[in-house]
Amino acid sequence: MSHVGVPRGTARKRRSVALLATGVLTIPVLAGCTSDGEDPTSVAVPQDIAPASRDRVADGSTLNWAIDAVPSTLNAFQADADGATTRITGALLPSLFPMDAKGEPRLNPDYLESAKVIEREPKQVVLYKLNQQAVWSDGREIGAPDFVAQWRALSGKDSAFWTARNAGYERIEKIERGKDDLQVRVTFSKPYADWRSLFSPLYPKEVTGSPGTFNDGARTTLRNTAGPFRLRSVNKPRGTVVLDRNPRWWGDEARLDSLVFRAVEPGKRTDALTEGTVDVADIDPATANSIALAARYRGGNGGPPAHGPGAGITPAAALRSWALAHGSDEEAAETAQAAREETREAVAVYAAEQKALSGFAVRKSLEPSYTQLALNGESGPLSDDRVRRAIARTLDRQELADAVLKPLGLPAKPPGSHLALAGQPGYKDGSGALGEQDTKEAQALLGDAGWTPGGALRSTRDTKAGSEAEKKDEGEKPAAGEKAAAGDKDEKDEKAGKKDEKAEDTEKDDKASREEGEYTVGDDKPGSRSSGGSGVTAQDKQPGGAAGAYAPAGTAAPAPAAVKSRLGKDGKPLSLRFVLPSGPGSQSLRTVGEKIVAMLDSIGISTQVTKVADDSYFKDHIASGDYDLALYSWPATAYPATDGRPIFAKPEPATDGSLLVAQNYTRVGSDHIDQLFDRAVAELDADASRDLLKQADARIWAAAGSIPLYQRPQLVAVDKKLANIGAFGFAAPRYQDIGFTARQAAGPPANGKK
Repeated sequence: MSHVGVPRGTARKRRSVALLATGVLTIPVLAGCTSDGEDPTSVAVPQDIAPASRDRVADGSTLNWAIDAVPSTLNAFQADADGATTRITGALLPSLFPMDAKGEPRLNPDYLESAKVIEREPKQVVLYKLNQQAVWSDGREIGAPDFVAQWRALSGKDSAFWTARNAGYERIEKIERGKDDLQVRVTFSKPYADWRSLFSPLYPKEVTGSPGTFNDGARTTLRNTAGPFRLRSVNKPRGTVVLDRNPRWWGDEARLDSLVFRAVEPGKRTDALTEGTVDVADIDPATANSIALAARYRGGNGGPPAHGPGAGITPAAALRSWALAHGSDEEAAETAQAAREETREAVAVYAAEQKALSGFAVRKSLEPSYTQLALNGESGPLSDDRVRRAIARTLDRQELADAVLKPLGLPAKPPGSHLALAGQPGYKDGSGALGEQDTKEAQALLGDAGWTPGGALRSTRDTKAGSEAEKKDEGEKPAAGEKAAAGDKDEKDEKAGKKDEKAEDTEKDDKASREEGEYTVGDDKPGSRSSGGSGVTAQDKQPGGAAGAYAPAGTAAPAPAAVKSRLGKDGKPLSLRFVLPSGPGSQSLRTVGEKIVAMLDSIGISTQVTKVADDSYFKDHIASGDYDLALYSWPATAYPATDGRPIFAKPEPATDGSLLVAQNYTRVGSDHIDQLFDRAVAELDADASRDLLKQADARIWAAAGSIPLYQRPQLVAVDKKLANIGAFGFAAPRYQDIGFTARQAAGPPANGKK
């Protein structure tokens, strides 16, 4: 399902110091947010993959799986690695501790017999015992040399390796061979709680052993692999990556002969499904709805029975006969018949699409990621934590979650943590550190920050009516009625007509501007379009009106009620730039954005909404800080101590005066939060480490730079005959178990047909 957010490649590189804010907050309620144990309401939404035992899955066949694009690189440690890189390498390379259905890392017996911390003092030592059958596709056993080469490439000590991630590897002091190459002893210079995150994926030493093979050699091909599949070809012009069974695979044999990853843009996936070029595809709610309608269509056998009286008369012939019988001439009847034929053709096409879509099921769960409202605290009104907290407490997070998830039949409980999702070990709702939705409290916080109703109006100081200062500057003004004359009425009527015409044009422009581009919400109430907010135009100030219509110069016009309710300070309105993506796959974000705009508008905060292209949304706005409010997503992780720190770390000033933000695109952080992350990542006791992370999460909530709104929906269209594939939720796919429950025709795996 297309959903603009943090690019998947970026998400996978959060352990990087290469990729990888304010003050210490006083939070009286923190004591209640650090209790031990998991949240009793923490329940993960189960995966939906049509599970089946391997003996029920047919041997053979080709599966076509849609991806957004052929990846730029097959090296998962490079900056341009993306979700397709992750999906493909997952079938080709060792992953030592993949995530299970609860979002927890689990030892993979295909590669490891055991792995554990065997020493803590004076230094942490981890001993890996490798599966004795584990070999690369060239027949060489997986062993210590591969671990050593990957450590040296990713440690950050050699800048010749273009790596985008080295968190954890820089803590390794040395790697030694144990009794043999199948035992790997890793010694850390500093304790590292997330040691299980390392060496996944594990590349062969032929890739990581030199800068040349690491930087360029692994971008378009992997000659040596160690998964249930091996790489056959990468064809960018055709948009395919083709995998075949690995004949040297020692584990459960892959049920599929071939696995084809096919590039299909999100907006074209309905067509790809109906044309039969893909068997599995992430989809949006509109496509999911089409599949649901198709199921109902097929349930009714496609229409009424073709027998009985009149069964031989076509609808087109019946329409022509009716037209002639009711006085239409032959030409009109022919036209009506042609229109009917066009309709019949459209219906036939629609029926064919429905028939094709009826062969698919929608597997749905919740993605291991959450969508947040980001508040850029670098400058402007949002640099004040009181304003950020006020906005957060204005939001009805439940309403926003309901809008996205309830129509899909998915649970809509807003996330309570920035660092874990419901169902993961140690999940705890820490949102109490910020507080629930409370309009009065939000208004009090804004008032305390100096933002008050009517505060955007210009100061009337030294502009009293008839003041001596004004008379000296502007001269004596005649009484308003003295300007009125009998001949002025026609002039007034003419000007009034022009003003009405201008108002009508303005209303049309307003409507058009809302549909695309930029528009302002909160300043478009009647009488509020002028910059000063008074609703008085230059034309209104001209003489020639009725007697008594003009006050002496300097008299402030009474502000309309809508303007008086707008928040402002020192003559400036509280107006925020809200950036949203404009692409067809981002409708959910725009729906949520519109609701947020209405919520902020209700308490007097104006928003300038700008819609931008999906491909520039993150790079040109989020990462560069060109926004006040924005919506994007972060993936969940089994290693929040490592992966969470660069997202919430306090930005540091660079030598050129800019900020080094790592991945903290909200620019909100504190020294205390950083310290809690540092302690958590060095704490080898899992419970103690989680407790430190709960404390960090509570302070992240209170800082109000990031407000989690809902866990993202995961919708996957899957051929009904497929098993063990669909909406995986937290868990990594087990590629060797995927297949058809009935044997498919074995055609060329890259031709798009089963």
